[in-house]
Amino acid sequence: MYRSHTCGELRIADKDREVILSGWVQKIRDKGFMIWVDLRDRYGVTQLIFDEERTPKEMMKTASRLGREFVIQVTGTVIERVSKNPNMPTGDVEILVSKLDILNAAEVPPFTIEDETDGGEDLRMKYRYLDIRRNPVKNKLIFRSKVAMEVRKFLSDQGFIEVETPVLIKSTPEGARDFVVPSRMNEGQFYALPQSPQTFKQLLMVGGMDKYFQIVKCFRDEDLRADRQPEFTQIDCEMAFVEQEDILNIFEDFTTHIIKAVKGVEVKEFPRMTYAEAMQKYGNDKPDIRFGMEFGELNDLAKDKGFNVFDQQELVVGIAVPGAASFTRKEIDKLIEWVKRPQVGANGMVWVKYNEDGSLKSSVDKFYSEEDFKAWAERTGAKTGDLILVMAGDADKTRTQLSSLRMHLGNEMGLRKADEFAPLWVVDFPLLEWDEETNRYHAMHHPFTSPKPEDIKLLDTEPGKVRANAYDLVLNGNEIGGGSIRIHDEGTQSMMFKQLGFTPEEAKAQFGFLMDAFKYGAPPHGGIAFGFDRLVAILGGQETIRDYIAFPKNNAGRDVMIDAPSKIDDEQLKELNLKITSQS
Repeated sequence: MYRSHTCGELRIADKDREVILSGWVQKIRDKGFMIWVDLRDRYGVTQLIFDEERTPKEMMKTASRLGREFVIQVTGTVIERVSKNPNMPTGDVEILVSKLDILNAAEVPPFTIEDETDGGEDLRMKYRYLDIRRNPVKNKLIFRSKVAMEVRKFLSDQGFIEVETPVLIKSTPEGARDFVVPSRMNEGQFYALPQSPQTFKQLLMVGGMDKYFQIVKCFRDEDLRADRQPEFTQIDCEMAFVEQEDILNIFEDFTTHIIKAVKGVEVKEFPRMTYAEAMQKYGNDKPDIRFGMEFGELNDLAKDKGFNVFDQQELVVGIAVPGAASFTRKEIDKLIEWVKRPQVGANGMVWVKYNEDGSLKSSVDKFYSEEDFKAWAERTGAKTGDLILVMAGDADKTRTQLSSLRMHLGNEMGLRKADEFAPLWVVDFPLLEWDEETNRYHAMHHPFTSPKPEDIKLLDTEPGKVRANAYDLVLNGNEIGGGSIRIHDEGTQSMMFKQLGFTPEEAKAQFGFLMDAFKYGAPPHGGIAFGFDRLVAILGGQETIRDYIAFPKNNAGRDVMIDAPSKIDDEQLKELNLKITSQS
């Protein structure tokens, strides 16, 4: 037996008990006549004690040779500590060691295995297995497991069946780039790794499974960022004989359950907002509604007053920053420089201080009266003590720029509280969006999203006005889930493929299996997929998903620990019927 107890469970009630512990050496304090060792495992830390009065000489010698991260086993007696540590659950006791075995010696680690480490991110990713020993990473992975358990518990209790779908599938032209896998047995042909199990879960509905879910790996060959990895995990769900309202209701209950179970927070409201309203009020389709600063459009109040910068623009729009009238000119200039950065791309910004005494002071005083500024204040919801910030330009671009500023201010002013959860449904997305590069429409979600029934008649005449029967669930300014009611008849699906630029032959070649299935009695169905990595990170109080993934890739899509992707040898290339001119 390697251990009778873990390193996190012994308490004063265990005094005088003989125990066996195993783990890693965290710290050593060697006074010569007395040695203390902190022994760590996944469950916690227990202090060991060796002293020359009670410990045999040979064991003292062995203990003095221990190093950080040695794997050891000890047998000993639980005794009361003289100097207790109230910051440790095991801080009232220590183990007087009677037997010490070194199970595995260790080299000095490249960084300290402590909560606060001296290891940089690149170094820790290279030695990720060491990083996982640190509490901040270990606890995130345990937290992820807890969320997954609650997901399975809720969905199973609701009658969902977990079904695994294939990982080697067919490449499709829609969406992000596929990762492709050459087939050795079918020369010149390739599998793709799934970006989503979309078509398979629809086929499961045709198969009568009624309620399906899967916590599933998906893959997208696209540029990375803090909340994106080339392989990621989805909570994938589908239901038959449902309308949009049915799905929204059950996944409100799902989200309420998860947040309550893992955070102890009761969420009671799930407001709904149309895509058009979200873009107009917040400048993006995933607004953080934990704080205000809703947009106020000022065209009718700010144009035609002699200020050419505004007169010549498509949109003039502003926000009221609460309590920020006290900002110094230097602080305001810093914000103006922030929006001028290439990442935001604004040309400038106008400000108006709504002072506590009711007076208004602006950077464009000579063009506008105090009455004008009071109208701006009313439109943006500004009160005394607030600062109004105004931007102008092309409508879509300016809304995006002001949205970036709003989120920046939310972060800087501490308005985005990690322990506060504000979900929001965004509905009524456009079904299609026009792509100037390809000169054709693309599906905003995917080609299997159903149009709103009342908008189907517009598909042939005004496709840009067709709304999708689609919905996104937003949490704290992040899209955590998205789905739609699906097309379930061959005729509507054919119309959709036509609008997306597929010839009948191309549609048949790519998706014939799905359209054939619809001929055999497809039920009305719909579903949703949650980004599991992102959901876990947000519940953990962060927006960067990397630390919640056991072995993540870096920003270049590389696993620096195992050095992947990597070259393959010529024999493998030959077997796969591939020829690479250069493997530099």
